[in-house]
Amino acid sequence: MPWQGKLPPDKDCPMTDIPQIVDSHCHLDFPDFGDELPDVVDRAVAAGVTRMVTICTKLRQLDQVRNISERFAPVFFAAGTHPMSAADEPMVSLDELLALNAHPKFVGIGETGLDYHYTAESKSVQKQSLAIHIEAARITGLPLIIHSRAADDDMADILASEMQNGAFSCVMHCFSSSAELGKTALDLGFYLSMSGISAFPKSQDLRDIFKTAPIDRILVETDAPYLAPPPHRGKRNEPAYTALTARIGAETFGMDYADFARQTSENFDRLFTKAANYSEAD
Repeated sequence: MPWQGKLPPDKDCPMTDIPQIVDSHCHLDFPDFGDELPDVVDRAVAAGVTRMVTICTKLRQLDQVRNISERFAPVFFAAGTHPMSAADEPMVSLDELLALNAHPKFVGIGETGLDYHYTAESKSVQKQSLAIHIEAARITGLPLIIHSRAADDDMADILASEMQNGAFSCVMHCFSSSAELGKTALDLGFYLSMSGISAFPKSQDLRDIFKTAPIDRILVETDAPYLAPPPHRGKRNEPAYTALTARIGAETFGMDYADFARQTSENFDRLFTKAANYSEAD
């Protein structure tokens, strides 16, 4: 279905003059948005966010996430079982994930990963789920979307060992882990994604980690409705705020905002090739 939105007129800043950027990770199916979703998408596009990837974290919610991608032209989707839900949801099967690849707007595997901050008691189940997602990414060629919290050593070991079993692509979503895990990910050819956390005033150490990364391996995201960057911190996040985090990203890398927006969009296209090659005729 075509996008059901209208762009607000702005005589002082034509849409063609706004740098285009991508929100590589958000959760538009969450109840925080509700009936406001058309306006949320409108505001994102008006801010230059031309594409958004909405993430399904529980496969039983797949229909809702997929329908959002079909309703709004700028929205794509990914799906998997979030590590914090791995013990409470039915174990995802490889066949389930592979079948999703038939949808033209399904562009990534996950989010998956390890979370020992809240759910350390389910480590073994999380690892089992992660392995299935990795195999799906390997077979489909779609990027793996990793959530990692308080699990740096295990995450680094698993990603490195799995790469030896066959190549796959990956983004470390909402990266806020150690420099060591960041280096491991980059050495494996993966990408690091900047969220609103990287824009917080007290996140200089995290910005310093990003600063050491190759600029062609950086993505930007909101993780909306969470982690809104200043000046909206503590409030509901939304894809339009990608531009706010990206401005801090540009400062971190010593780049003009337009150049940073263009570079991170090119990075997204290189990683999320299915989204880059999508046309509505598909």
